[in-house]
Amino acid sequence: MITQRPRFTLDDRLPADHLAKALRADVASGLTAEPKTLPPKWFYDARGSELFEQITRLPEYYPTRAEQEILTRRAPEIAALTRAGTLFELGSGSSTKTRLLLDALTAAGTLSCYAPLDVSPSALEQAGTALVRDYPGLRVAATVTDFEADLTLPPDAPGPRLIAFLGSTIGNLDPEQRASFYRSLRRTLSADDALLLGADLAKDPEVLVRAYDDSAGVTAEFNKNVLNVIDRELDADFDPEAFAHVALWNEQEQRIEMHLRSLRAQSVKVPALDLSVDFAPDELMRTEISCKFRRDSLTTELAAAGLTVRHWWTDPAARFALLLAVPSR
Repeated sequence: MITQRPRFTLDDRLPADHLAKALRADVASGLTAEPKTLPPKWFYDARGSELFEQITRLPEYYPTRAEQEILTRRAPEIAALTRAGTLFELGSGSSTKTRLLLDALTAAGTLSCYAPLDVSPSALEQAGTALVRDYPGLRVAATVTDFEADLTLPPDAPGPRLIAFLGSTIGNLDPEQRASFYRSLRRTLSADDALLLGADLAKDPEVLVRAYDDSAGVTAEFNKNVLNVIDRELDADFDPEAFAHVALWNEQEQRIEMHLRSLRAQSVKVPALDLSVDFAPDELMRTEISCKFRRDSLTTELAAAGLTVRHWWTDPAARFALLLAVPSR
């Protein structure tokens, strides 16, 4: 289905029941696994997205500000290096930070198309409508898709192409998932294209844990919201107040993990899946991983997928990295 608007197209590649089926599959497999897990993508209903916007403004949560600092300083350099005719963004959401890149590429005189990819049609429509209003010469070709399963980019977008994957969303993927993602991405890139990747860097575990367990309790509410999503969509009877938010540093895996800890022995029913799930007191259910990176290891795993890091920038405190990678020759 393609909805046409002046300079704005919205191509919905997802079947009407895609998200419902994916939620059912993820919840069924996650709640019957040992240990139990839920993927972080289900945080982001309307309420979850609102809570995450609040998180990005918390004093403890530095990644959004650090990445924005780098983009503010380096966007003109990125524009000059890539000369991109099309900017693709994976998991674009509201496209707020992307405006720094759009401004720089527009000023450089190369950009003609912005192609955001996201699972939310409403987010893409809202962002696209604003962007074609604010950038009179820009065409916005939005695609509703799940980039983990579909990385096909619009074929008529002019090159060179810059693919932006910001916010350290890459950290939500484990090493095997990242390797698969890089390989899929490499297959879509031509010789003149480039990848702009945001990555949160390994640092003092206390700083990391505070970023995911803020004193105001916003992240705790965000974490528990996944239970509200399952209750609403699958007619489950999770009681969010029967779980506590837990954020911890996994030194061996070099990642922050978010969990929900059962405060008592309880049984949860998920009628839509004909499933009953028992929780022991203090049992942990993992809801997110956020891997943290070091320059050498991240450069090595990109190289293994055929991507060479050409530029590496950090904020002044070296908390976050933005890197530019190109297909290896």
